[in-house]
Amino acid sequence: MTDHTDLLARLDAAEARMAALALDPPPGLTDADPATGEQWDAGQAWAHVAEFVPFWQGETEKVVTAYAGEPVPFGRSKDDPGRVGYIRENRNEPPGEQMARLAGALMLFRQYLATLSNTDWSARGLHPRLGEMTVAEFVDRFTVAHLEEHADQLEKLAADA
Repeated sequence: MTDHTDLLARLDAAEARMAALALDPPPGLTDADPATGEQWDAGQAWAHVAEFVPFWQGETEKVVTAYAGEPVPFGRSKDDPGRVGYIRENRNEPPGEQMARLAGALMLFRQYLATLSNTDWSARGLHPRLGEMTVAEFVDRFTVAHLEEHADQLEKLAADA
């Protein structure tokens, strides 16, 4: 079986960083995204972090379940109504509550990932913008690296406060 220890260790580290940030939430706006110029307040970042883990678990399950040798379409755009609506509706929820939601979602995601075989990790999905990716690649990019990115943003806000 392929070892995904590094990926899971990075996920654990990112979760620990987010937990520390939830204890003393930073105010302010993130730096502008180089591609879009978009800036988020800390509440938007927390709301997004709390919603994207369950979304990407669902997309992972969809690809693993449907894969039969051909890439399975997966993903969403930044303007997905569910994503945008959740962030808008939950941006004022306390970071501690968002962190509790995130921790629960990460626990379920880790449990799911532990059930994956080598074949499952190698299943291929087709992202509408980025093309073909294995489950391992998109778990890394859309869950682990994405959580690390938002931890970086919130840590920078805390340092600038």
